[in-house]
Amino acid sequence: MSEHVTAVTDASFEREVKQASHSQPVLVDFWAEWCGPCRMIAPILDQVAAEQAGRLKVVKLNVDENPQTPAALGIRGIPTLILFKNGAPVATQVGALAKAQLAAFVTPHLNVV
Repeated sequence: MSEHVTAVTDASFEREVKQASHSQPVLVDFWAEWCGPCRMIAPILDQVAAEQAGRLKVVKLNVDENPQTPAALGIRGIPTLILFKNGAPVATQVGALAKAQLAAFVTPHLNVV
């Protein structure tokens, strides 16, 4: 994890994601250690989190260590990225993304400063 990306767990998901500040959306990366595409997008997520600091919160949830939340959200493959706004999922992307694709995925949901 980087200084701009934090880890969440089944126990902290409600507080960190669903009850997060309504001023910024939360991008959740559902991942696992053994997942190659998950490791591939990690540095891209770090870059986007740094560039959008204050406008976008980026968190990661390890699906092997925290199986309840992915099951509740119906996640079947990883990496899965879900963007939450005002505590509700507004967009989902399954699979690895290039930086431009990730930016295009999150930008429409960011609040204009």
